[in-house]
Amino acid sequence: MDHLFDPAPARPAPLAARLRPATLQDVVGQEHLLGEGSALRAAIDSGRPHSMILHGPPGTGKTTLARLVAAGAEATFEELSAVDAGRAEVRGVIERARHRPGATVFFLDEIHRFNKAQQDALLPAVEQGLVTLIGATTENPSFEVNAALLSRCALYELRALEPAHVRVVLERALAELGGASAEADALDFLSLRTGGDARAALGALELALATDPERPVTSRWPRTRCSGARSATTRRATRTTTSSRPGSRRHEARTRTPRSTTSR
Repeated sequence: MDHLFDPAPARPAPLAARLRPATLQDVVGQEHLLGEGSALRAAIDSGRPHSMILHGPPGTGKTTLARLVAAGAEATFEELSAVDAGRAEVRGVIERARHRPGATVFFLDEIHRFNKAQQDALLPAVEQGLVTLIGATTENPSFEVNAALLSRCALYELRALEPAHVRVVLERALAELGGASAEADALDFLSLRTGGDARAALGALELALATDPERPVTSRWPRTRCSGARSATTRRATRTTTSSRPGSRRHEARTRTPRSTTSR
C-alpha cells in the first residue's frame, strides 16, 4: 500500500514552454522590434529595462520578451495574469519589490482585463521605479489601457509570425524531441494554418506526436484538427470592424495617440 502515497511523477512542461527562447538569438520573428539600435533591443542588451506594453496576437512572444528583459537586467521576474489576479496580488508584488535590494520586472499578462481602478493602483509603483511594468495584451491598448498608464510606458506592437518563422519553430521542436518526425507537408500545413501563432502550432504538433508516437506526423493529421483555424488576417479584419459610440471608452481612445516605438 505504500505506493499509494508516493508522489506522482512530475508531468513534463508543454512543448511550447520547453522551447521558450532563452536568448535574443533564439527569438524567431519580430525583427522590427529587435533589430540593432532599436529601443527594445537596447533595453535588453544594456540591462536597463523600462516599463512597456506589449500588444499583438497570441503566440508571438510577449511573455518571452518580458522574460528576456528581466534576464538582461538580472532582475527578479514576477508574473501575474489579470484573468485571475486582483489588487491584493498586485499589492503583494509591489511590497516584495519594495523590500527587495535588486530590480523587479513585473509582467502582467492580459492587462486589458484590469479595470480602471486596478490599473490606477499600478501607477505609484511605476512612477517611483519600484517595479518595471511589462503589460501584455492581445487587444488594442489605446482602447483597453488607461491613458495615465500608457503615458508611462513604451508601446511595442508584435506581429503575427510569418509561416517561415513558424516552420523554424516546428523544426526546432522536432530536433528537441530527438526521434520524433513529421512529413514536410504536415509542417507546411501547420505553419500556414495556425495564423502566425507559434504556441498553437507547437501544441498541434505535440498532440499529433502523442496520438501516434511511432509514426511520423502526416499532413492528414493536422488537416483534420486545424480545418477551422482562423488566420491572423481574419482576426485583424474582425477587430477593425468593431464600432464605437460617441462618449464610449473606445471612442475616446481614438482621440489619443499613445507613444509608440514601432514603425509600419
